[in-house]
Amino acid sequence: MDEHTGDLRTVTRPEPEPEEPIVGRDAELARLLRAVDPASADPVLLLLGDAGTGKSALLRRAVRRAEAGGARVLRAEGSESESSLAFSALHQLLRPVLAEADGLPDGQRAALQDAFGPATPRHPSAPGLMPIGVAVLSLLSAVGDRRSLLVVLDDAQWFDRASLDVLSFAVRRLDGEPVTTLVAARGGDQIPGFDRHVPTLVLGPLDDAAADRLLDLQPKSPTGHIRTRILDQAGGNPLALVELTRAATAHDTATGLPSAGPLPLTDHLERIFAARLDDLPAATRRALLLLAAMDSVDSAIVASAGLPNAEDDAWLPAERAVLVRRTGRDVRFRHPLVRAAVYHAASLGAQREAHLALAEMLRDEPDRRAWHLAAACPRPDAAVSAALERTADRARRRGGHAAAAKALQRAAELTPQREDSARLLVEAASAAVFTGDLAWVEELTAAARVRTDDRALLASAAVQAGRLAVLTGRHTTVFSRLTDTAEELAVAQPAAALDLLADAAVVRFYSGEDTQRHRIRDILERLPEDAARAGLRAWVRAVSDPFDDRAGLVRLLPRAAADAEARPEHLTTVGIMAWLLDETPQAVRAFDEAFDRWKLEGALPEGLGGAVAWAYVERGRWDQAREACARTTAVGRAAGLDHAVACAATVDATVLAYQGDAAAARARAEDALTLVDPLESRSVFVYAHRALGAAAAAEGAYETAYDHLRTAFTADGAPVHYHASYPALADLAAAAVRCGRREEVGPIVERSARSLAQNASPRLRALISRAHGLLADPEDAEPHFRAALADPVLEHWPFERAQSLLDLAEWLRRRRRIAEARAPLTEALETFRRLGARPWIERARAESRAAGLAVTNSTPDALAELSPQQQQIIRLAARGLTNREIGEKLFLSPRTVSSHLYRSFPKLGITARSQLRDLVEGTLTTSGHQD
Repeated sequence: MDEHTGDLRTVTRPEPEPEEPIVGRDAELARLLRAVDPASADPVLLLLGDAGTGKSALLRRAVRRAEAGGARVLRAEGSESESSLAFSALHQLLRPVLAEADGLPDGQRAALQDAFGPATPRHPSAPGLMPIGVAVLSLLSAVGDRRSLLVVLDDAQWFDRASLDVLSFAVRRLDGEPVTTLVAARGGDQIPGFDRHVPTLVLGPLDDAAADRLLDLQPKSPTGHIRTRILDQAGGNPLALVELTRAATAHDTATGLPSAGPLPLTDHLERIFAARLDDLPAATRRALLLLAAMDSVDSAIVASAGLPNAEDDAWLPAERAVLVRRTGRDVRFRHPLVRAAVYHAASLGAQREAHLALAEMLRDEPDRRAWHLAAACPRPDAAVSAALERTADRARRRGGHAAAAKALQRAAELTPQREDSARLLVEAASAAVFTGDLAWVEELTAAARVRTDDRALLASAAVQAGRLAVLTGRHTTVFSRLTDTAEELAVAQPAAALDLLADAAVVRFYSGEDTQRHRIRDILERLPEDAARAGLRAWVRAVSDPFDDRAGLVRLLPRAAADAEARPEHLTTVGIMAWLLDETPQAVRAFDEAFDRWKLEGALPEGLGGAVAWAYVERGRWDQAREACARTTAVGRAAGLDHAVACAATVDATVLAYQGDAAAARARAEDALTLVDPLESRSVFVYAHRALGAAAAAEGAYETAYDHLRTAFTADGAPVHYHASYPALADLAAAAVRCGRREEVGPIVERSARSLAQNASPRLRALISRAHGLLADPEDAEPHFRAALADPVLEHWPFERAQSLLDLAEWLRRRRRIAEARAPLTEALETFRRLGARPWIERARAESRAAGLAVTNSTPDALAELSPQQQQIIRLAARGLTNREIGEKLFLSPRTVSSHLYRSFPKLGITARSQLRDLVEGTLTTSGHQD
């Protein structure tokens, strides 16, 4: 019998016949077989179920169907002990196709080699999630190009975190490709990257009829009272039904069954398997214990560890006892419970001897060797601790942050010195930050505090926890913790206190809670002035209250930018600060330089990382804004950081709305709102409703637009968020005018103007002037519209300027000053076309016709008929980028890029890639002259 499902077999025949039924799982099997059908619409399916419910057997059946249909199958199976080895599962999956990685671009090939390769990578920094993920995406896509591909990830709850991060990144981007991924995991386990918006099939208990049918198929089918007891205690679990029947039969034959109480050994089902060990030969028991201690399903690793090969007679008794399955070169336990039973049935001494034997066999595998030495340690051991520390260093430099943290945590347990233990725990927390697991980081820092009184070390621990905490959605709790700790450290560790205050300022931005501003200011005033840290003090002020002495903060930007020349990692800080102060051109320059020099490929989104995307939106570089959103979304999802994902979604939604894809914009904004608590994350709340307002305005639904935009301000007109609300003023006024609610908005605009006063940026002054013009009586509007366009610096916000131009032109035409309206109309239309703002293009064209301008359906307008993603691809292709290069930028496979190009060419009226440059350049520069 197969322990996973109870499908009929003899014990000497390890593999089921192809057509043998799987009892009670007809619907589930049909769903899996549909998934592996080439016509399936699901690129990924998650299969969840408790131990013994039949996941692996169902996967085997799906694999046979896919192979029969000509598909290639790549599979990896998780193992508990190897979850500490970075990229072990990914390596297992891709080993059969690694030779094909030679066809990848140099950077992608190098990223894979660094992930799987030597202990010391060729590059000074870790390859990071992005390049490895793109490399895996390209490799799987290339394999799928030759024949359809099935990727099978079994026991994914035991995959190492680095592999899960990369695989989830790649799998989500294979939609539309001939690649299907099946992921099986224990029910109740969180599988990072595969636990949201992934189609899921859950294996529950068998119903009564199926359970009865399964018992009928047993070699010695139980009857009467025993059958009733088995059915009752198994609870519909196929494995329990089979094994309880086998145990009851053996017990009844030997000594008779107890008349009451539970059937033998059911409290710990693995003991049923362990009971089969007693009659096995010593060589078989030793091989089983080594395999259990090794806990690897990778045949190449098992062979290198010196275990008997699959053909060795030592395995035959274990196979007959239904403990292992031999398939080709592989020897595998039939169920994880078998492995647990074999391992725990051995004495502690025997377990240690097995691990020591494996450590000796694996001298050429230093990371695995270190973990086996650690498993054999009954007491602290400095040498083993040092070996684990070296393992952590190798894992960290290859991007395996979870593996590094686990190794450092175990090294801390094994080092004899308490101070060394505390240091290792802080290093472990530093690595764990990049997993997004705040509970783990806090556990590690708490353990460090127990082991040391070293203030510097404890301060470092607090900073590590704070770095991750700001990226979560627990803003109120996190802010209190950060500021309380900063206050405690203000005298003894002022530098650490300032670091914590910088994190608290980011939380203040996300939450928008005004009382937090006063708390930050109070602590900042207590910290001593330090010229070396002046830039960070300015950052704290700008993030927590950008409109308090804005002019003074702007004067500090050149010095901050100069300092960043020597430290490129600080360029993002400069850019974010500039964006907060509405110095968007300088922000974009800093971000551009950061991308060129530093690549912004860290394993986590930076605090306020959404500023990058917002700056590109404001500057009119919408494609790059969406690229930044894709990057943050990918990393945020992999790390389980919903708040970072929500921030990116609001920016993406805004661009989609501007481009006229209102349905997609609403979906993205609503996704963002489901990921946060609006009272905890006022920034996301306001940004999401601004995007929803823009989507409604794009469709002409101005009442709906007004309702969304109005939520950016409280009932009495105060901004809900001190930075995110103000840019909505002009759009709110425009919606109010068009739905007859002009009188309700005037007081809000006036209150904002008074609150900002001299601290308003040129951009905000222009938006307030535009709002005044929209709300004014017609005879009084012109000076306000002119003021909204007066400052040449406003050209750096092209979409907002084009909206003001259109408003002015509409006002002029309605005053019958048609000749004067034509110039602003022409400029507005040209800008909207360049940006691809389809709804505003149509408004400007309609207004142009009303003003007597000859507006035709010129070729550049064809670009606006494409989806936003297709527009991105077309523009990058027009710049000469290959499909691979475009895929790297947009995190798509080359095949997906090619498909989008193929579908776009007929819409554009072109037949060759060489025509794209002229088309796009026409969109950018000549559209205004064709009217």
